[in-house]
Amino acid sequence: MQLTASATGRTEHTGPRDADGMAVASFVLGLLGLLVLNIFLGPVAIVLAVVALWRGTQRRGRAILGLGLGIADLVVLVTLMQLDHTVSWSF
Repeated sequence: MQLTASATGRTEHTGPRDADGMAVASFVLGLLGLLVLNIFLGPVAIVLAVVALWRGTQRRGRAILGLGLGIADLVVLVTLMQLDHTVSWSF
């Protein structure tokens, strides 16, 4: 949680809002990772989801979905690599 001072002199808490943003970002990146760049987007989605859950996001469902999609990204990558017998895959 981080405290910031606004122009009016009030301090605001930015921690929960940041955690909510991380939860949504993990979901979106996990979803995109199923289609492209899953070797990069999968781990990023997993890390963002874990951090969002650790910080106590109010969008817990999205963070859990982001975590699941990040893991699914890596499973899809490994499966397609095994089918092609290469380190990379393409359609």
